[in-house]
Amino acid sequence: MTGANSFQVSGYGPERAGWTRLFARDSLARRLDWPILLAALALSLLGTLLVYSATRNRTELNQDDPYYFLIRHLLNTGIGFALMIGTVWLGHRALRTAVPILYGVSVFLILLVLTPLGSTINGAHSWIKLPGGFSLQPSEFVKITIILGMAMLLATRVDAGDKQYPDHRTVVQALGLATVPMLIVMLMPDLGSVMVMVVIVLGVLLASGASNRWVFGLIGTGTIGAIAVWQLGVLDDYQIARFAAFANPELDPAGVGYNTNQARIAIGSGGLTGSGLFHGSQTTGQFVPEQQTDFVFTVAGEELGFIGGGLIILLLGVILWRACRIARETTELYGTIVAAGIVAWFAFQAFENIGMTLGIMPVTGLPLPFVSYGGSSMFAVWVAVGLLQSIRVQRPMSA
Repeated sequence: MTGANSFQVSGYGPERAGWTRLFARDSLARRLDWPILLAALALSLLGTLLVYSATRNRTELNQDDPYYFLIRHLLNTGIGFALMIGTVWLGHRALRTAVPILYGVSVFLILLVLTPLGSTINGAHSWIKLPGGFSLQPSEFVKITIILGMAMLLATRVDAGDKQYPDHRTVVQALGLATVPMLIVMLMPDLGSVMVMVVIVLGVLLASGASNRWVFGLIGTGTIGAIAVWQLGVLDDYQIARFAAFANPELDPAGVGYNTNQARIAIGSGGLTGSGLFHGSQTTGQFVPEQQTDFVFTVAGEELGFIGGGLIILLLGVILWRACRIARETTELYGTIVAAGIVAWFAFQAFENIGMTLGIMPVTGLPLPFVSYGGSSMFAVWVAVGLLQSIRVQRPMSA
């Protein structure tokens, strides 16, 4: 079955007839991208073991409950998976119509961070404290909003057949939409999230078919902006110190360079096969700070060795490969842009996180997608998986 009738099989769009059609034979199950789904689940479950290994002995963090982080990580994964299902059910096209609302809510939440409701965790003033000891990091969801918002603007006239490529006016509007939340996040300041958002914007523009002059212009503007941010003192002292330590690892090995040095020792000690899960001396000795979040890859490197670390990279590679295939095969520019934005997001954030544990990238506090502990990050990446699945599910059967 092909063409317009194929969408009736999937149970989406105007023809949607409820949950029964979603699970009808030869519809959703056959259209889902199972490599992405299984790879994401494998990463999340592997992350659960690594988080448990990193926190089971840290009584100052786990409230004297060795299973505290394990249970919460599994709960975050379960909620994220439910959000993925909900995103697939709603569909990326339905979310396209809700972009103005999502954008407004996202901007409102990151503005709340700058008020007394905002909270500082590990030096980053990027959180909103919630009842029950929970925290929300709105910048994680801004990444999704930027992707959906820019895709909506850049693809509207192209998908309608009025234009072959986005015109300059549309590109300016899309860049303006992305700039507002990025400036607010910079004020927190959350440099790591801003770096990811910049890469997302570049990936979206490349996928949209916009003139390359915009891409080169943005790279040049970004370089000038980075220099200006450094010179004007926008960054906090700890962020400047991190970049200084990255440029010169021997600058302060017992201070700002401590995290990176201990991370490299942990990964280097793992060798090919590692010391065994729950048997890493660096992890058990609690030498690596923030090992359940930003530096979770060091647990894999030490306890599972090169094979374990390579497995994580391989699974991330599967997700990126399949996401690129979804972007290439969809018949609408909107879907292509959304998928490409997610690829740019996942690829850069994973590279930055793993790179900072190896000492080849500066420490920025970005979590490893699907693996690091953290509810906001876990929810956001699983929503992104739902968007990818929706794009694949709603494409024509012949595509």
